[in-house]
Amino acid sequence: MRILVTGGAGFIGSHYVRTLLAGGYGPGTEDARVTVVDRLTYAGNRDNLPAADGRIDFVHGDICDRELIEQLLPGHDVIVHFAAESHVDRSVDGGAEFFRTNALGTQTLLEAAVHAGVERVVHISTDEVYGTIDEGSWTEDFPLLPNSPYAASKASSDLIARAYWRTHGLDVSVTRCSNNYGPRQHPEKLIPRFVTNLLEGEPVPVYGSGTNRREWLHVDDHCRAVHLVLMRGRAGEIYNVGGGNELTNLELTRQILQLCGADTSMVRHVADRPGHDLRYSLSDRKIREELGYAPRIPFADGLADTVAWYRDTPAWWKALKHHEPAPGARPA
Repeated sequence: MRILVTGGAGFIGSHYVRTLLAGGYGPGTEDARVTVVDRLTYAGNRDNLPAADGRIDFVHGDICDRELIEQLLPGHDVIVHFAAESHVDRSVDGGAEFFRTNALGTQTLLEAAVHAGVERVVHISTDEVYGTIDEGSWTEDFPLLPNSPYAASKASSDLIARAYWRTHGLDVSVTRCSNNYGPRQHPEKLIPRFVTNLLEGEPVPVYGSGTNRREWLHVDDHCRAVHLVLMRGRAGEIYNVGGGNELTNLELTRQILQLCGADTSMVRHVADRPGHDLRYSLSDRKIREELGYAPRIPFADGLADTVAWYRDTPAWWKALKHHEPAPGARPA
């Protein structure tokens, strides 16, 4: 099997690639070859990928580059499409790059997949396409009501995937996950930002009252779900991937403070983000019943391990947070 992984140098994509090459997804992929295509924006890092493995090829490129994608795809059996601009705050400041990458990039990729005869595609999306929900949980048939430019760009890409399934018969499935966390996540995201701030003796900024609620999913559980969908998911279907760990931002902050040996004096409440969704909650009954998925990593254990990873690898995150070259970093 030859797998093209877009965005494979990012947080989630690189975890998927490392686990795949290490045999973490069981029978059927032992001899898989992986091509990673990544634009290496601020969120992509080649050091997230194995330095020496004969089964991986790295291509520094943009999924919006139609000529490049058309050259790369022939000979690949499947695509796992992680590549995306994903930080909500950046999309509020300027949404153009989000629509370019997330919508146009997905269309470019799927158009090329049709022409190359790619057998299977999994498109990774987000629970944010649903908007906000006061009570209960979203099932896959809920309407899309995105509230940020980021979420709108991902909703657009989901609809593009559906269109290529319906129009061209492309065997594509969509996954929508809750908030991911784990080692190697860029320090602009909530958990690594708070952890690294505290490790440097800096306060943590909590939006508004801190009552916004999120569901948290360890990156390893998410990637296992993605692989299950790749191998056994149905064409044209959407699969929610939840973590079952719903916390207010303040509740999460208190756990991080405790793990970092800090107290609430390190919390700074800041002006709320425009269009800030109050609550996300996914029903993942479908993927559990159809594919046998269940998260394995208890949140308390996963969070403690994540904090320990950032404590033990300051060179990795300082290079990103302060725009310093990491020791031994490889060129793009």
